[in-house]
Amino acid sequence: MSHQLLEEAASSCYLVSMMDATQERLARRLFWWKTPEEALANQNRFLAQVMTYGTWGDIVEARNYWESEAWREALRKAPPGVFDARSWVYWHHALEMLPIGPLPARTLPDGA
Repeated sequence: MSHQLLEEAASSCYLVSMMDATQERLARRLFWWKTPEEALANQNRFLAQVMTYGTWGDIVEARNYWESEAWREALRKAPPGVFDARSWVYWHHALEMLPIGPLPARTLPDGA
């Protein structure tokens, strides 16, 4: 393997390990009740949690790893009970997803 290829491979491994460390840190902070692996297993739920409870720094870091379409998908498929009204409205504007629909709501079975 050439010297240049070795450098590129080492750089690539470094970036992957940095990404994993950042994601793990975010997962531990925002999903304290789950393991990082459990938190990251559902991308839509993870990004919804970042959008609602993440600091500005968390959001900036996470935006480096997921493209805008992933954030839009997380908003489209947001689970009930994660977003508050303020975050819901903000992210719809930030991601240019207008008009804004209602917050996802939990549904109870008939007779409950």
